[in-house]
Amino acid sequence: MTNHHVLERARTLAHYTRQVLHTRYWFPHVPLSILLIAGGLWLLHASFGGQWHHYLNLVLHHGATDMPPNLLPPLLIGGGLVTMALAMLWRSRTAWLMTFFLTAIAAVSTFFTPHHDAVLTYYFLAVLVVLLAGWRSFDRSSLAASTVFAVTSVLMVVGYSTFGAFYLGSQFHPEITDLVTALYFSMVTMSTVGYGDITPATTEARLFVISVIVLGLTVFATSLTAVVAPMLSQSMKRLTNSGKTRMKREKHFVVVGNTPLAVNTWRELAKRGRPVTRIVRSDPSGTIAENADAVIGDAGDRDVLEKAGAGRAAAVLAMTDDDSENAFIVLAVKDLHGNARTVAAVNDANRSSRIRLVQPDITISPQVLGGELIAMVLSGEEISADSILARVLQRTDTSAPPAAHDTP
Repeated sequence: MTNHHVLERARTLAHYTRQVLHTRYWFPHVPLSILLIAGGLWLLHASFGGQWHHYLNLVLHHGATDMPPNLLPPLLIGGGLVTMALAMLWRSRTAWLMTFFLTAIAAVSTFFTPHHDAVLTYYFLAVLVVLLAGWRSFDRSSLAASTVFAVTSVLMVVGYSTFGAFYLGSQFHPEITDLVTALYFSMVTMSTVGYGDITPATTEARLFVISVIVLGLTVFATSLTAVVAPMLSQSMKRLTNSGKTRMKREKHFVVVGNTPLAVNTWRELAKRGRPVTRIVRSDPSGTIAENADAVIGDAGDRDVLEKAGAGRAAAVLAMTDDDSENAFIVLAVKDLHGNARTVAAVNDANRSSRIRLVQPDITISPQVLGGELIAMVLSGEEISADSILARVLQRTDTSAPPAAHDTP
Protein backbone atom coordinates (compact mmCIF):
# COMPACT_ATOMS: atom_id res chain seq x y z
CA MET A 1 0.00 0.00 0.00
CA THR A 2 1.46 3.36 -1.02
CA ASN A 3 1.95 6.30 1.32
CA HIS A 4 -0.71 8.21 -0.62
CA HIS A 5 -3.33 5.52 0.06
CA VAL A 6 -2.35 5.35 3.74
CA LEU A 7 -2.71 9.14 4.03
CA GLU A 8 -6.07 9.07 2.28
CA ARG A 9 -7.38 6.35 4.60
CA ALA A 10 -6.13 8.29 7.61
CA ARG A 11 -7.96 11.41 6.41
CA THR A 12 -11.14 9.42 5.86
CA LEU A 13 -10.92 7.86 9.32
CA ALA A 14 -10.27 11.27 10.89
CA HIS A 15 -13.30 12.73 9.14
CA TYR A 16 -15.56 9.89 10.30
CA THR A 17 -14.25 10.37 13.85
CA ARG A 18 -15.02 14.09 13.76
CA GLN A 19 -18.52 13.35 12.48
CA VAL A 20 -19.25 10.82 15.22
CA LEU A 21 -17.81 12.91 18.07
CA HIS A 22 -19.24 16.21 16.72
CA THR A 23 -15.85 17.81 17.29
CA ARG A 24 -16.85 20.98 15.47
CA TYR A 25 -18.71 22.05 18.62
CA TRP A 26 -15.91 21.61 21.15
CA PHE A 27 -12.54 20.86 19.52
CA PRO A 28 -9.90 22.25 19.85
CA HIS A 29 -11.02 25.31 21.83
CA VAL A 30 -12.49 23.50 24.86
CA PRO A 31 -9.47 21.19 25.50
CA LEU A 32 -7.12 24.15 25.00
CA SER A 33 -9.07 26.24 27.51
CA ILE A 34 -8.80 23.42 30.05
CA LEU A 35 -5.04 23.14 29.46
CA LEU A 36 -4.61 26.89 29.92
CA ILE A 37 -6.66 27.03 33.12
CA ALA A 38 -4.67 24.10 34.52
CA GLY A 39 -1.39 25.78 33.54
CA GLY A 40 -2.38 29.11 35.08
CA LEU A 41 -3.44 27.51 38.37
CA TRP A 42 -0.31 25.34 38.36
CA LEU A 43 1.88 28.43 37.93
CA LEU A 44 0.09 30.23 40.76
CA HIS A 45 0.46 27.23 43.05
CA ALA A 46 4.14 26.77 42.15
CA SER A 47 4.88 30.44 42.92
CA PHE A 48 2.68 31.01 45.97
CA GLY A 49 2.13 27.52 47.31
CA GLY A 50 -1.16 27.19 49.17
CA GLN A 51 -1.28 30.94 49.85
CA TRP A 52 -1.83 32.19 46.27
CA HIS A 53 -5.41 33.21 47.07
CA HIS A 54 -4.11 35.23 50.04
CA TYR A 55 -1.78 37.25 47.80
CA LEU A 56 -4.53 37.68 45.25
CA ASN A 57 -6.76 39.24 47.92
CA LEU A 58 -3.89 41.54 48.91
CA VAL A 59 -3.57 42.79 45.34
CA LEU A 60 -7.32 43.31 44.97
CA HIS A 61 -8.02 44.90 48.37
CA HIS A 62 -4.82 46.13 49.99
CA GLY A 63 -2.48 46.96 47.13
CA ALA A 64 -0.01 44.12 47.82
CA THR A 65 2.36 46.37 49.73
CA ASP A 66 3.78 43.39 51.63
CA MET A 67 4.14 41.08 48.62
CA PRO A 68 7.71 40.38 47.39
CA PRO A 69 8.40 41.91 43.94
CA ASN A 70 9.36 38.57 42.39
CA LEU A 71 5.84 37.23 42.97
CA LEU A 72 4.10 39.87 40.83
CA PRO A 73 4.96 38.40 37.36
CA PRO A 74 3.60 34.89 38.08
CA LEU A 75 0.47 36.44 39.59
CA LEU A 76 -0.18 38.48 36.45
CA ILE A 77 0.75 35.67 34.05
CA GLY A 78 -1.23 32.98 35.88
CA GLY A 79 -4.29 35.21 36.22
CA GLY A 80 -3.98 36.26 32.59
CA LEU A 81 -3.87 32.64 31.38
CA VAL A 82 -7.01 31.75 33.31
CA THR A 83 -8.83 34.81 31.95
CA MET A 84 -7.76 34.28 28.34
CA ALA A 85 -8.72 30.60 28.57
CA LEU A 86 -12.34 31.74 28.87
CA ALA A 87 -11.95 34.05 25.86
CA MET A 88 -10.61 31.12 23.81
CA LEU A 89 -14.06 29.50 23.97
CA TRP A 90 -15.21 32.05 21.34
CA ARG A 91 -12.50 30.82 18.94
CA SER A 92 -11.30 34.37 18.71
CA ARG A 93 -8.18 35.08 16.67
CA THR A 94 -7.26 37.89 19.05
CA ALA A 95 -7.65 35.65 22.10
CA TRP A 96 -5.38 33.07 20.47
CA LEU A 97 -2.65 35.67 19.88
CA MET A 98 -2.80 36.94 23.45
CA THR A 99 -2.84 33.38 24.84
CA PHE A 100 0.18 32.38 22.75
CA PHE A 101 2.05 35.47 23.99
CA LEU A 102 1.22 34.75 27.65
CA THR A 103 2.12 31.06 27.34
CA ALA A 104 5.49 31.92 25.82
CA ILE A 105 6.18 34.37 28.67
CA ALA A 106 5.13 31.70 31.19
CA ALA A 107 7.57 29.18 29.67
CA VAL A 108 10.44 31.67 29.74
CA SER A 109 9.69 32.93 33.26
CA THR A 110 9.46 29.43 34.75
CA PHE A 111 12.73 28.44 33.06
CA PHE A 112 14.73 31.40 34.43
CA THR A 113 13.18 31.34 37.89
CA PRO A 114 15.61 30.08 40.57
CA HIS A 115 14.79 26.48 41.53
CA HIS A 116 12.38 26.40 38.62
CA ASP A 117 10.00 23.54 38.00
CA ALA A 118 11.26 21.84 34.82
CA VAL A 119 8.02 19.90 34.39
CA LEU A 120 6.01 23.14 34.42
CA THR A 121 8.32 24.64 31.78
CA TYR A 122 7.88 21.61 29.52
CA TYR A 123 4.12 21.80 30.10
CA PHE A 124 3.96 25.36 28.77
CA LEU A 125 6.18 24.43 25.82
CA ALA A 126 3.79 21.57 25.01
CA VAL A 127 0.84 23.98 25.22
CA LEU A 128 2.63 26.27 22.76
CA VAL A 129 2.93 23.38 20.30
CA VAL A 130 -0.77 22.56 20.69
CA LEU A 131 -1.69 26.22 20.18
CA LEU A 132 0.32 26.33 16.95
CA ALA A 133 -1.29 23.10 15.73
CA GLY A 134 -4.79 24.44 16.28
CA TRP A 135 -4.36 28.05 15.15
CA ARG A 136 -6.52 27.55 12.03
CA SER A 137 -9.55 26.90 14.22
CA PHE A 138 -9.32 30.35 15.80
CA ASP A 139 -10.47 32.47 12.87
CA ARG A 140 -13.38 34.40 14.32
CA SER A 141 -13.48 38.09 15.00
CA SER A 142 -15.55 38.20 18.18
CA LEU A 143 -16.30 41.54 19.79
CA ALA A 144 -16.83 39.87 23.18
CA ALA A 145 -13.51 38.00 23.05
CA SER A 146 -11.71 41.09 21.76
CA THR A 147 -13.10 43.08 24.68
CA VAL A 148 -11.87 40.46 27.16
CA PHE A 149 -8.46 40.58 25.45
CA ALA A 150 -8.34 44.37 25.61
CA VAL A 151 -9.38 44.59 29.28
CA THR A 152 -6.98 41.83 30.33
CA SER A 153 -4.06 43.33 28.42
CA VAL A 154 -4.62 46.83 29.80
CA LEU A 155 -4.98 45.58 33.39
CA MET A 156 -1.82 43.52 33.10
CA VAL A 157 0.33 46.32 31.72
CA VAL A 158 -1.08 48.83 34.23
CA GLY A 159 -0.43 46.39 37.07
CA TYR A 160 3.11 45.71 35.82
CA SER A 161 3.99 49.39 35.51
CA THR A 162 2.31 50.47 38.76
CA PHE A 163 3.78 47.80 41.03
CA GLY A 164 7.10 47.97 39.22
CA ALA A 165 7.35 51.72 39.82
CA PHE A 166 6.33 51.21 43.45
CA TYR A 167 8.97 48.54 44.13
CA LEU A 168 11.66 50.60 42.36
CA GLY A 169 10.44 53.78 44.07
CA SER A 170 13.77 54.54 45.75
CA GLN A 171 15.44 54.68 42.32
CA PHE A 172 13.32 57.62 41.15
CA HIS A 173 13.66 61.30 41.87
CA PRO A 174 11.66 62.24 43.84
CA GLU A 175 11.16 58.87 45.46
CA ILE A 176 7.87 57.02 44.81
CA THR A 177 6.48 55.98 48.20
CA ASP A 178 2.83 55.03 47.56
CA LEU A 179 0.75 53.20 44.96
CA VAL A 180 -1.23 56.26 43.93
CA THR A 181 1.95 58.06 42.91
CA ALA A 182 3.14 54.89 41.15
CA LEU A 183 -0.15 54.70 39.21
CA TYR A 184 0.11 58.38 38.28
CA PHE A 185 3.69 57.92 37.03
CA SER A 186 2.69 54.81 35.05
CA MET A 187 -0.21 56.51 33.26
CA VAL A 188 1.86 59.59 32.45
CA THR A 189 4.67 57.40 31.11
CA MET A 190 2.47 55.04 29.05
CA SER A 191 0.60 57.96 27.51
CA THR A 192 4.00 59.52 26.59
CA VAL A 193 2.91 62.83 28.18
CA GLY A 194 6.05 62.95 30.32
CA TYR A 195 5.59 65.92 32.67
CA GLY A 196 9.08 65.35 34.04
CA ASP A 197 8.09 65.77 37.68
CA ILE A 198 9.26 62.20 38.41
CA THR A 199 12.39 60.88 36.66
CA PRO A 200 14.38 57.62 36.86
CA ALA A 201 17.69 58.05 38.64
CA THR A 202 19.37 54.67 38.02
CA THR A 203 20.06 52.45 35.01
CA GLU A 204 17.65 49.80 36.28
CA ALA A 205 14.87 52.37 36.65
CA ARG A 206 15.54 53.79 33.17
CA LEU A 207 15.33 50.31 31.60
CA PHE A 208 12.07 49.75 33.47
CA VAL A 209 10.64 53.01 32.10
CA ILE A 210 11.64 52.02 28.56
CA SER A 211 9.78 48.71 28.96
CA VAL A 212 6.71 50.55 30.26
CA ILE A 213 6.69 52.90 27.27
CA VAL A 214 7.06 50.07 24.74
CA LEU A 215 4.47 47.84 26.42
CA GLY A 216 2.07 50.73 26.95
CA LEU A 217 2.09 51.86 23.33
CA THR A 218 1.85 48.30 22.02
CA VAL A 219 -0.92 47.10 24.32
CA PHE A 220 -3.09 50.22 24.06
CA ALA A 221 -2.80 50.33 20.27
CA THR A 222 -3.48 46.59 19.91
CA SER A 223 -6.37 46.64 22.38
CA LEU A 224 -8.02 49.59 20.65
CA THR A 225 -7.69 47.86 17.29
CA ALA A 226 -9.06 44.59 18.68
CA VAL A 227 -12.24 46.28 19.91
CA VAL A 228 -12.79 48.84 17.17
CA ALA A 229 -11.93 46.62 14.17
CA PRO A 230 -14.87 44.18 14.58
CA MET A 231 -17.28 47.10 15.07
CA LEU A 232 -16.02 48.84 11.92
CA SER A 233 -16.10 45.55 10.00
CA GLN A 234 -19.73 44.95 10.93
CA SER A 235 -20.64 48.52 9.98
CA MET A 236 -18.89 48.22 6.61
CA LYS A 237 -20.68 44.93 5.89
CA ARG A 238 -24.03 46.56 6.64
CA LEU A 239 -23.21 49.50 4.37
CA THR A 240 -21.93 47.23 1.60
CA ASN A 241 -24.90 44.90 1.70
CA SER A 242 -27.54 47.55 2.29
CA GLY A 243 -28.30 47.87 -1.43
CA LYS A 244 -28.13 44.16 -2.20
CA THR A 245 -30.95 41.68 -1.75
CA ARG A 246 -29.59 38.27 -0.90
CA MET A 247 -31.10 35.33 -2.70
CA LYS A 248 -33.50 33.25 -0.65
CA ARG A 249 -31.51 30.11 0.05
CA GLU A 250 -34.23 27.52 -0.18
CA LYS A 251 -34.92 24.89 -2.86
CA HIS A 252 -31.77 26.14 -4.55
CA PHE A 253 -28.58 24.53 -5.83
CA VAL A 254 -25.28 24.71 -3.95
CA VAL A 255 -22.17 24.38 -6.13
CA VAL A 256 -18.94 23.73 -4.22
CA GLY A 257 -15.55 24.45 -5.74
CA ASN A 258 -13.79 26.82 -8.08
CA THR A 259 -12.85 24.30 -10.77
CA PRO A 260 -13.88 24.79 -14.43
CA LEU A 261 -16.59 22.16 -13.92
CA ALA A 262 -17.99 24.02 -10.89
CA VAL A 263 -17.86 27.42 -12.61
CA ASN A 264 -19.51 26.12 -15.79
CA THR A 265 -22.20 24.30 -13.81
CA TRP A 266 -23.00 27.47 -11.88
CA ARG A 267 -23.06 29.51 -15.08
CA GLU A 268 -25.41 27.11 -16.91
CA LEU A 269 -27.79 26.87 -13.96
CA ALA A 270 -27.83 30.66 -13.64
CA LYS A 271 -28.59 31.00 -17.38
CA ARG A 272 -31.65 28.83 -16.86
CA GLY A 273 -32.86 31.08 -14.06
CA ARG A 274 -32.22 28.56 -11.29
CA PRO A 275 -31.17 29.89 -7.86
CA VAL A 276 -27.54 28.93 -7.21
CA THR A 277 -25.20 29.51 -4.27
CA ARG A 278 -21.48 28.93 -4.65
CA ILE A 279 -19.11 27.82 -1.90
CA VAL A 280 -15.40 28.48 -2.39
CA ARG A 281 -12.52 28.37 0.06
CA SER A 282 -11.28 31.81 -0.98
CA ASP A 283 -11.60 34.29 -3.79
CA PRO A 284 -8.21 36.04 -3.95
CA SER A 285 -8.44 36.81 -7.66
CA GLY A 286 -12.02 38.02 -7.62
CA THR A 287 -13.29 35.23 -9.88
CA ILE A 288 -16.75 35.25 -8.29
CA ALA A 289 -19.13 37.48 -10.22
CA GLU A 290 -20.68 40.40 -8.36
CA ASN A 291 -24.20 39.12 -8.97
CA ALA A 292 -23.38 35.61 -7.70
CA ASP A 293 -24.64 34.44 -4.33
CA ALA A 294 -21.53 33.02 -2.66
CA VAL A 295 -20.19 31.83 0.68
CA ILE A 296 -16.47 31.84 1.46
CA GLY A 297 -15.26 28.95 3.60
CA ASP A 298 -14.61 25.23 3.92
CA ALA A 299 -17.59 23.27 2.60
CA GLY A 300 -16.69 20.38 4.91
CA ASP A 301 -17.57 22.64 7.85
CA ARG A 302 -21.16 22.30 9.02
CA ASP A 303 -21.40 26.02 9.80
CA VAL A 304 -20.43 26.94 6.22
CA LEU A 305 -22.95 24.51 4.75
CA GLU A 306 -25.69 25.83 7.01
CA LYS A 307 -24.83 29.39 6.00
CA ALA A 308 -25.19 28.39 2.36
CA GLY A 309 -28.55 26.77 3.14
CA ALA A 310 -27.41 23.27 2.17
CA GLY A 311 -29.98 21.69 4.47
CA ARG A 312 -32.80 23.42 2.56
CA ALA A 313 -31.26 23.04 -0.91
CA ALA A 314 -32.59 20.96 -3.77
CA ALA A 315 -29.11 19.63 -4.51
CA VAL A 316 -25.50 20.10 -3.36
CA LEU A 317 -22.80 19.57 -5.99
CA ALA A 318 -19.31 18.79 -4.65
CA MET A 319 -17.03 19.74 -7.55
CA THR A 320 -13.62 20.47 -6.11
CA ASP A 321 -10.42 19.09 -7.60
CA ASP A 322 -9.87 16.79 -4.59
CA ASP A 323 -11.91 13.57 -4.61
CA SER A 324 -11.44 13.04 -0.86
CA GLU A 325 -12.76 16.52 -0.17
CA ASN A 326 -15.78 15.84 -2.37
CA ALA A 327 -16.51 12.71 -0.34
CA PHE A 328 -16.19 14.67 2.91
CA ILE A 329 -18.63 17.29 1.61
CA VAL A 330 -21.20 14.61 0.76
CA LEU A 331 -20.90 13.22 4.29
CA ALA A 332 -21.27 16.69 5.81
CA VAL A 333 -24.40 17.37 3.72
CA LYS A 334 -25.95 14.09 4.81
CA ASP A 335 -25.22 15.03 8.42
CA LEU A 336 -27.55 18.04 8.01
CA HIS A 337 -30.48 15.62 7.61
CA GLY A 338 -32.02 17.71 4.86
CA ASN A 339 -33.63 16.65 1.58
CA ALA A 340 -30.83 17.87 -0.67
CA ARG A 341 -29.59 15.47 -3.33
CA THR A 342 -25.82 15.10 -3.53
CA VAL A 343 -23.61 15.14 -6.62
CA ALA A 344 -19.92 14.25 -6.32
CA ALA A 345 -17.32 14.91 -9.01
CA VAL A 346 -14.73 12.18 -9.63
CA ASN A 347 -11.37 13.37 -10.91
CA ASP A 348 -9.52 10.05 -10.67
CA ALA A 349 -11.15 6.84 -11.92
CA ASN A 350 -9.24 4.80 -9.32
CA ARG A 351 -11.15 6.58 -6.55
CA SER A 352 -14.67 6.31 -7.96
CA SER A 353 -15.46 3.20 -5.94
CA ARG A 354 -14.33 4.92 -2.73
CA ILE A 355 -16.48 7.96 -3.42
CA ARG A 356 -19.47 5.70 -3.93
CA LEU A 357 -18.95 4.39 -0.39
CA VAL A 358 -20.32 7.71 0.93
CA GLN A 359 -23.40 7.12 -1.27
CA PRO A 360 -23.85 10.36 -3.23
CA ASP A 361 -27.01 10.37 -5.33
CA ILE A 362 -25.00 11.01 -8.50
CA THR A 363 -21.32 10.80 -9.38
CA ILE A 364 -20.03 12.73 -12.36
CA SER A 365 -16.75 11.92 -14.13
CA PRO A 366 -16.20 14.38 -17.01
CA GLN A 367 -12.41 14.11 -16.94
CA VAL A 368 -12.54 10.32 -16.94
CA LEU A 369 -14.97 10.46 -19.87
CA GLY A 370 -12.41 12.19 -22.10
CA GLY A 371 -10.05 9.22 -22.03
CA GLU A 372 -12.87 6.76 -22.65
CA LEU A 373 -14.16 8.72 -25.67
CA ILE A 374 -10.72 8.84 -27.26
CA ALA A 375 -10.29 5.11 -26.74
CA MET A 376 -13.76 4.41 -28.19
CA VAL A 377 -13.12 6.55 -31.30
CA LEU A 378 -9.72 4.98 -31.98
CA SER A 379 -11.18 1.52 -31.46
CA GLY A 380 -14.04 2.16 -33.87
CA GLU A 381 -16.73 1.62 -31.25
CA GLU A 382 -20.17 3.13 -31.67
CA ILE A 383 -20.77 6.30 -29.66
CA SER A 384 -24.31 7.39 -28.75
CA ALA A 385 -25.68 10.19 -26.62
CA ASP A 386 -27.13 7.71 -24.13
CA SER A 387 -23.81 5.91 -23.68
CA ILE A 388 -21.96 9.19 -23.14
CA LEU A 389 -24.49 10.43 -20.59
CA ALA A 390 -24.44 7.08 -18.80
CA ARG A 391 -20.68 7.36 -18.42
CA VAL A 392 -20.78 11.00 -17.28
CA LEU A 393 -23.61 10.65 -14.75
CA GLN A 394 -23.60 7.52 -12.63
CA ARG A 395 -26.34 6.98 -10.07
CA THR A 396 -25.87 5.17 -6.80
CA ASP A 397 -29.60 4.88 -6.06
CA THR A 398 -31.34 2.14 -8.03
CA SER A 399 -34.82 3.52 -7.47
CA ALA A 400 -34.23 6.73 -9.42
CA PRO A 401 -35.28 7.20 -13.06
CA PRO A 402 -32.77 6.67 -15.87
CA ALA A 403 -29.74 8.93 -15.86
CA ALA A 404 -30.54 10.32 -19.29
CA HIS A 405 -33.57 12.11 -17.88
CA ASP A 406 -31.92 13.38 -14.72
CA THR A 407 -30.43 16.84 -14.64
CA PRO A 408 -29.78 18.59 -11.31
